[in-house]
Amino acid sequence: MSILISYSKILEIVGDIIRVEVPPGGHDGETAPRFNDLAVVQGADGRVSLAQVIELRETVVALQVFQGTKGVSTDSQVRFLGHPMTVTYSGNILGRVFRGTGEPIDGGPSLSEDARVAIGGPSVNPMRRILASKMIRTNVPMIDIYNCLVESQKIPIFSVSGEPFNNFLARIGIQADADVVVFGGLGLIFDDYYSFRKTFEEAGVFPRTVMFVNLASDPVVERTLIPDMALAVAERFAVEEGKRVLVLLTDMTAYADSLKEISIAMDQVPANRGYPGNLYSQLARRYEKAADYAQGGSVTVLTVTTMPGDDVTHPVPDNTGYITEGQFYLHDGMIDPFGSLSRLKQNVIGKVTREDHNQVMNTTIRLYSGARDAQQKQAMAFELSEFDTKLIKFGELFRTRFMDINVDLPLEAALDLAWQTMAECFEPEELLMKQPLIDKYFPRQAQQP
Repeated sequence: MSILISYSKILEIVGDIIRVEVPPGGHDGETAPRFNDLAVVQGADGRVSLAQVIELRETVVALQVFQGTKGVSTDSQVRFLGHPMTVTYSGNILGRVFRGTGEPIDGGPSLSEDARVAIGGPSVNPMRRILASKMIRTNVPMIDIYNCLVESQKIPIFSVSGEPFNNFLARIGIQADADVVVFGGLGLIFDDYYSFRKTFEEAGVFPRTVMFVNLASDPVVERTLIPDMALAVAERFAVEEGKRVLVLLTDMTAYADSLKEISIAMDQVPANRGYPGNLYSQLARRYEKAADYAQGGSVTVLTVTTMPGDDVTHPVPDNTGYITEGQFYLHDGMIDPFGSLSRLKQNVIGKVTREDHNQVMNTTIRLYSGARDAQQKQAMAFELSEFDTKLIKFGELFRTRFMDINVDLPLEAALDLAWQTMAECFEPEELLMKQPLIDKYFPRQAQQP
């Protein structure tokens, strides 16, 4: 058992970061501090704060103090605990809410006797993974038909401030076909946190949900721990209990901004727009936790990434796009079919879904693309053909019936509605679809005179 030695030679205090001089290898009988290890800082006023090792440099150790450095002086005491941050894991955490330090904030009973697991470990061995082949139904037509969410997928919702992305994320959480939902809130205002919790409770899914929440008023360092806590718990449910786990994180741009803030305080050389040079690696370590286990369940990661100024070249969405397997692009309260992409949808379309799924998806998108072109011709006062008029009608119906994020339809009902919409606007031969599918699914009674 390691001995906890107190250090009092604090060399520097910058913001919430302190630097402590530690002899190489620590004192006799003590384990040397390691990256991400926890420490306890006791100020001159007796106040005790938790801290985390964020940099090791020869005999100097830098720590981020969770509750800030108020009351900490250069003669304060620092004790290294010899282990990284841990999070409670047991069946008792379902229906509970925790803060970034892992402490319950819902007023429920203490979980101090429950098992704890370390956070931030490596991604699962690829040999233990299997190819993604199972669909997660969300009842959102623009996802289920056009960009299927697949188990073990890692995918963000790209959006901008002011869009209802949090409401949309909560809706997916309550409607998605998953055994456990793990929610991570990053820098949320209280109203957003309360809205998520109320939505989960009213929908009856809170008993299978666990929430990790960092509010905007909470310390920044806790924000960096939320994804690791959520993913560590998700992995345990998937591996040990065989659960199909959906992880929801919002907003990963707030997470990246917290990394940026810490990096600046540590005087690190900034990269693009002031973000740390290892931003890609930091994001990838979290997203790569998504996996479908050969012997167990699965972890699917769905996040929100806001784009400042609707700029997809911003470092956060730009790096995210290289890591993830597509994105859902949310703007004007709608999922844009042309900005969205699911690279794994071909693994499930037509294999675990209805035979007409692929043809319906491709044909309706082709027709909607033609509708947009026809609308531009109309706006510029060009003459429209009869087919252009049909396209415009189809485009209006498509936006109303499918693109609005409030539309709630099971996949089969959405496919039937797509056939109905096409039949209201076009003759069967105008669809250029396979005849056997037209014979089976085209609703003749819906055709307009």
